[in-house]
Amino acid sequence: MVNRAHLVILVLAYRLLSYVVYMGSPSASSAAGDVEAVRAAHLEMLSSVVASGEQEPRPSTPSLTHSYHHAFQGFAADLTDEEAAALSDHERVVSVFRDRALQLHTTRSWDFLDTQSGLRTDRLGRRASGDVIIGVIDTGVWPESQSFNDAGMGDVPARWRGLCMEGPDFKKSNCNKKLIGARYYGIQAGSAAPTSSNASLGEVTAAMTGSPRDTVGHGTHCASTAAGAVVADADYYGLARGAAKGGAPASRVATYKVCAMGGCSSSALLKAIDDAVSDGVDVISISIGMSSALASDFLSDPIALGAFHAHQRGVLVVCSGGNDGPNPYTVVNSAPWILTVAASSIDRTFQSSIVLGNGNVVKGVAINFSNQSLSGERFRLVLGAQAADRYTPVSEASNCYPGSLDVQKVAGKMVVCVGTNSMVSRRVKKLVAEGSGASGLVLIDDTEKDVPLDAGSFAFSQVGADLGAQILDYINSTKNPTAVILPTEDVKLFKPAPMVASFSARGPGGLTESILKPDLMAPGVSILAAAMPSTDKADVPDGNKASAFAIKSGTSMACPHVAGAAAFVKSAHPGWSPSMIRSALMTTGTPSVPFN
Repeated sequence: MVNRAHLVILVLAYRLLSYVVYMGSPSASSAAGDVEAVRAAHLEMLSSVVASGEQEPRPSTPSLTHSYHHAFQGFAADLTDEEAAALSDHERVVSVFRDRALQLHTTRSWDFLDTQSGLRTDRLGRRASGDVIIGVIDTGVWPESQSFNDAGMGDVPARWRGLCMEGPDFKKSNCNKKLIGARYYGIQAGSAAPTSSNASLGEVTAAMTGSPRDTVGHGTHCASTAAGAVVADADYYGLARGAAKGGAPASRVATYKVCAMGGCSSSALLKAIDDAVSDGVDVISISIGMSSALASDFLSDPIALGAFHAHQRGVLVVCSGGNDGPNPYTVVNSAPWILTVAASSIDRTFQSSIVLGNGNVVKGVAINFSNQSLSGERFRLVLGAQAADRYTPVSEASNCYPGSLDVQKVAGKMVVCVGTNSMVSRRVKKLVAEGSGASGLVLIDDTEKDVPLDAGSFAFSQVGADLGAQILDYINSTKNPTAVILPTEDVKLFKPAPMVASFSARGPGGLTESILKPDLMAPGVSILAAAMPSTDKADVPDGNKASAFAIKSGTSMACPHVAGAAAFVKSAHPGWSPSMIRSALMTTGTPSVPFN
């Protein structure tokens, strides 16, 4: 027992965590210097601190994960807490902070913007230059998408210095005159293995290594929204049919993969910004951020630091404001030099109507491709609260919590759940009902009632408390309440629009209360854009092939709209600074009504 305890103490003493060491602006020599020489200098600094502080043998040789030297100077490395503290006291170091896992902030939208602004991008596009380059820092790219077709594009700008990195499933030939660059990041060779205390970040970075190819779909969607080529007759299994295009379809795209399914690495994101500036991008789009609850000062905020130095080098950085709304002080990426974007609705919604047994039709919102209405059958409505499993609190069954429903009471019936707690997502509630054998789910919940959930082939519809009251009144008025959910249909010219999305984070920023944030609002609800074809059969309606497009919502989707608009302005005014472009976009925007 004594030896085991001693072993545990020794392991804890040498717990290695990933840290970012920020050293401010680069010197002229380091910015233009040899990459290996810069890495050697950083490693020498790291080794000197490790050597001076060790009393016992270190579990591994100190090594760098990333080295930054283009737009700013610093490095990322696996350190003990004591080593990090020692480095923070170094005269050349500005700040040292933990490498945290960041979050992804997961067509007609451009037609709607054209109409709202009076701008005809189809006409101006003929004059727009193809020399503007948008760097998209995200989950990578699906290069086979038609949105990255380079037909009709001229040669790649001579100033481009980026790479098209190869991997087992990604070749240099996947890049072209539209998709001109693709990089990926992860734990480099020689880096210490993540410890259990750093497991989440280790899982993120390990999953990212190997290829620039998108394995999530988020980055492909964002890149095509910003600068996708025009794709005629695009749709999502018949919905949102029309021409899909990016905001700056004549611009080039370079992608930087810093995220995987589990999240995004702070140190990799900083390296991506550093590389993007050196590569020669004009605009950077980042639909990533930390939770508003974890907001930190700018000297330990990787996006704020990277964006600051990019701005100094003439590169505009556009970021999503986060999805922690609607409460105030929830906006993230709120540094004054970042163009922070909120999400709005557009004049299209996806209606999934609920036909009650008395003939009344309640207009819900969802994306579902269920064919249950074709049989003409009506399904018995049962409240989740009346179908609680044994020993399960009624409140949990009412909310459709996992394990809360009695399978025998809901099988073959349509469950009605009343949401009073948003801790369990709508997707989980849908899976609970589906897994219990229910024929469908009616969710009564005001949370995100403006944002359609994609339920695939399962019959699902969501209504707010006001419409939900009609359904509850009907259930209580008859001994045999029935209903059927109709497949989703497009509803165009929906009013009012645009409206601030319920999930969109609100300002002001916690660190800069005197500065209004977000800066701009752009379409972020039900956005059709290029997708990574799904390999999950549950996502593909019966009788269909996986769609080349997807409908997504979030400030993640709003951000590339503004990045595309910024690239468009840059193409018309190549000499404008980031501040000038930002000012032009903000001062020509239309105030929302109500202004909130």
